[in-house]
Amino acid sequence: MTSQTQTAGRKPRRRFMSSETLGKVVALVVLALGAVVMVFPLAWMFSSSLKPLAQIGLFPPVWIPREQVQVAVGESTFPLYQVELEGETRALAMVDKQGRVGTYVDPAAPTELIEASVNSAEPLYRTRLRWENYLEALTVVPFGTYALNTAKVVFGSMLGMLLSTSLVAYGFSRFRAPGLSVLFLLLLSTTMLPHQVTLIPTYILFSKLGWIDTLKPLIVPSFFAGAYDVFLLRQYFMTIPLELDDAAKIDGCGTLGILFRILLPMAKPAIATLAIFHFMWAYNDFFNPLIYLHHQSNYTIALGLQSFNAFRATRYDLLMAASLVTVLPCILLFFFAQRIFIQGIVFSGVKG
Repeated sequence: MTSQTQTAGRKPRRRFMSSETLGKVVALVVLALGAVVMVFPLAWMFSSSLKPLAQIGLFPPVWIPREQVQVAVGESTFPLYQVELEGETRALAMVDKQGRVGTYVDPAAPTELIEASVNSAEPLYRTRLRWENYLEALTVVPFGTYALNTAKVVFGSMLGMLLSTSLVAYGFSRFRAPGLSVLFLLLLSTTMLPHQVTLIPTYILFSKLGWIDTLKPLIVPSFFAGAYDVFLLRQYFMTIPLELDDAAKIDGCGTLGILFRILLPMAKPAIATLAIFHFMWAYNDFFNPLIYLHHQSNYTIALGLQSFNAFRATRYDLLMAASLVTVLPCILLFFFAQRIFIQGIVFSGVKG
């Protein structure tokens, strides 16, 4: 009886942290560390784009761009140092240096020359963000021309991809004909074919058409639907009930009317996903512009950035500024379109 009373009187011990909560904390820490690792190169690139060239290769790296303070002494400027003299720290300008001994002057009284050991002097720095690096990077090469060419390629090929993919996916998902499954398997099998295998005959074809060194080889092929895009949109179309097509036919809607008035409005998440995928691929494509474009006036941003690197390999400050401007559209697209992208990945059906 006594033991039962004592047991009943005890309060149950509370666990410091449940296993479920501990798992969430561990996952959060791992994701945070992964985010830091992924953001680190971008942060270094942004910091380097605002530095003078001499500070980019320093180790340990200088994260906040700075420059040594310069003061005017007479008609010349000299670097400013903090110099310890007889237990007192003074801000002096170094006007000469002989071995380990420096000659300093007080900017307020420049007539007095002071000699002190170089080891007792520390340079004075101030934060200096070199925003002019961006202006110089974007004007030293015709980045405006590169951006215009890239916009033509991205949006022109995106239009062709969406139009052709919608028609082909509509045919494979809504129509029935002998051998249609075989044709679809044949289409999917083209994804196993390396791009390098068809490169030479494709180049010869475009050369015969006179399209080399133009933007047409980067735009026109998108008007012939790709296997992956067709597969993605076809699978989404198949989640839409066929009864909607029958109801539209009863109301007098034609074959193309069903596609453009019924299916495409309901497939906005999948279409947005295809558009995002294509934008990222066309914007970052380097191989095809390298093969088909020869003159700088036709370069896209990806190819123009490489030419910038080739001609100005030692100006890493300008290269980092140009690289950051180049990657900015992809970052903005990710932040503004990630919700639509996730909706497209999750192929939700029609409720009711």
